Amino acid sequence: MILKRLSDLGLSLPTLSPPIASYVPSVRDNGIVYVSGQLPLKDGQLLLTGAMTSVRSLEEAQAAMRQCFLNALAAALLVCNESELKRVLRLGAFVSSSPDFTDQHKVANGASDLAREIFGDAGVHARAAVGVSSLPLNANVELEVYFSVS
Repeated sequence: MILKRLSDLGLSLPTLSPPIASYVPSVRDNGIVYVSGQLPLKDGQLLLTGAMTSVRSLEEAQAAMRQCFLNALAAALLVCNESELKRVLRLGAFVSSSPDFTDQHKVANGASDLAREIFGDAGVHARAAVGVSSLPLNANVELEVYFSVS
């Protein structure tokens, strides 16, 4: 169902880049898949770097956050199969931000909206959107996701 929905949306599951430090992409425990923070990597390249400012494109950052969610979905499917994924429980969105940027919640909507497009009502989730001074590899955004599995 998930892969079909991605196809219907004109999207595909990305190939994950290997972890850049000492961690695994995802862990499954007691009905939850915990996905490590995913950067906006596509084909091994960051889609967006540097801090958000009040004059940078919100749409570009939202697209980068969408890529993070796709990467998180691919990471989850390393430890379960698609029929076991039941719902999106929580997103933790991190946005590299200058002190004057206060729209982290709008950037995070890129991932939140895609979660709902893919999972329907089961994609509605709890969330945190946090501004940080920097992220690994100078990425603009990072996303962690918790999924419920059967």
